[in-house]
Amino acid sequence: MPGHVFRKKTAAVCVGILLIPGLLSGCLADKPALAPEQAGDAGLLAYVTTDKARYSPGDPVKYTLSMNPSEEGGDVIIRYKHLDETVSESTVKWDGAAAEVQWEWKPESADYKGYMAEIYLRQGKEIVDHTNIAVDVSSDWGKFPRYGYLADFMTMDAGEQENTIERLNRFRINGIQFYDWQWKHHIPLKLDGDKPASQWPEIANRLVSYDTVKNYIDLAHSRNMKAMNYNLLFGAFEDAEQDGVKREWGLFKDPLLTSQDRHPLPESWASDIMLMNPANEEWQKYLFAKEKDAFKHLPFDGWHVDQLGDRGVLYDGNAGKLNLPETYVPFMNAAKKAIDVDYVMNAVGQFGQSYIAKTPVKFLYTEVWDAHPQYRNLKEIVDQNLKYSAGSLNTVFAAYMNYDHADSRGEFNTPGVLLTNAVIFASGGSHLELGENMLAKEYFPNRNLSIPDELETSLVSYYDFLTAYQNLLRDGTADKELDAAAAEGTELSAMPERGKVWSFAKEAQGRTMLHLINFTDATTMEWQDNKASQAEPKEIADIKLTVKADGKVKKVWTASPDHYGGSAVGLDFTQKDGELTVTLPKLKYWNMVVLEY
Repeated sequence: MPGHVFRKKTAAVCVGILLIPGLLSGCLADKPALAPEQAGDAGLLAYVTTDKARYSPGDPVKYTLSMNPSEEGGDVIIRYKHLDETVSESTVKWDGAAAEVQWEWKPESADYKGYMAEIYLRQGKEIVDHTNIAVDVSSDWGKFPRYGYLADFMTMDAGEQENTIERLNRFRINGIQFYDWQWKHHIPLKLDGDKPASQWPEIANRLVSYDTVKNYIDLAHSRNMKAMNYNLLFGAFEDAEQDGVKREWGLFKDPLLTSQDRHPLPESWASDIMLMNPANEEWQKYLFAKEKDAFKHLPFDGWHVDQLGDRGVLYDGNAGKLNLPETYVPFMNAAKKAIDVDYVMNAVGQFGQSYIAKTPVKFLYTEVWDAHPQYRNLKEIVDQNLKYSAGSLNTVFAAYMNYDHADSRGEFNTPGVLLTNAVIFASGGSHLELGENMLAKEYFPNRNLSIPDELETSLVSYYDFLTAYQNLLRDGTADKELDAAAAEGTELSAMPERGKVWSFAKEAQGRTMLHLINFTDATTMEWQDNKASQAEPKEIADIKLTVKADGKVKKVWTASPDHYGGSAVGLDFTQKDGELTVTLPKLKYWNMVVLEY
């Protein structure tokens, strides 16, 4: 955990200053302007966090800002913004010695809004430092999901768990998938009599501690994150008949029922996974009863339902041919009726997604595989999911980065990760990637690749951006036809192409957003960046854009997770005969240019 981004908790008592906005705030006339592009970088604002990853309307937001010492104190100025508009400001005095500055802010009561708190340090007449943090005010996490994971549940120190959850909190993660926490797929929680066992082996024979799982759930709840219990909808161990599972509930590869479908696993693991028929009501009754035991003893908020994709031709226990994705609907509806919790279901390579969209899921979740290798495919999946759900459900991708590179020890490739996140976020999706580490494989405990410091720092800005601008990125946002071009050497393209800047437009909240993603130096157009070879794009300066706007534009501004912590920056423009001209100061990976009418 790089120290310059995330601080570890200690037993020391920090000296702090607490401010309730309104006790100390006011006019900033005759003071230096708060322009993020003009702020210094003194390194005095060390780390900022809030007490929760998501807030219900009416909740106060509690900020903690860690400071590096300075001989000179100053004013910590906080500007709270919704999109590019300032909604309030406050100021905290800092003496230069206090290790922490704390304050509270109460957003307006409106639901489903993203905010950016821009934090500046003024010393004398100069703005010497600047940092940002986003805030999500949403009563339901499924509206704007930012999904993370946990995969290690051995006995561990409580402080290690706290650090992991604080890191995810800083990334604004609002839901966590508890991957392979369970004992057996057909009996997720091991019981000793009528009480949970203290520990059990999971399917890979790694030990799971009940106390670790329970403490992680409690820590997640303390940050207003949802804890999702992972399990297949149709998995049973090879010894399941000893536990009351009947073979005739299964899925079979032949009409004579001689070969039950199975998912083979390594010899050292506890079992292969035998596949059951999700539509079989006896199987549903059995599994739901076992899941109820898990929810009774562990306060999970929901069930992350997994599948295994296309299994080919299948038969049920009566030798009838089965359409597997059709069985998802009765299973999920019955599950919701039996266990009224939140549901998410994986569509492996989009398999069955059109059916899943008809079930009571919070959002659509796509695990992306070889059938969708290109950057353009990611946007196509978001668009397809919006059609499946009639625009009502957002998309989360399980998209594993640097996949082949993760066969051995190394680091994630920063340009590959950031370009893929730029495409996912600009398209209106989010990315399941962050947990104790970061995902490179479908087996979540794989930790062969470490996160370089520069990537960790950049990802904070990317997730702040996703949160602060959620109302433009994925709040009823729709594609829009927009004719745009660039002059003087930068070429825009309507589809992602090497050597060009991908340009596409969307509209929401009465605004048009032009997304620009920089592939001018790309070495591959495959999002997974399997060999970790994607090149870092050179920053392009002063891009002169011309846009055919279909109305009189009142204001133009831009924001990028690559610059100024995602702060919005106003742009001068001219408009004549329906053509708008504006100069974008710089483009690294991704910029969003917003036109307001």
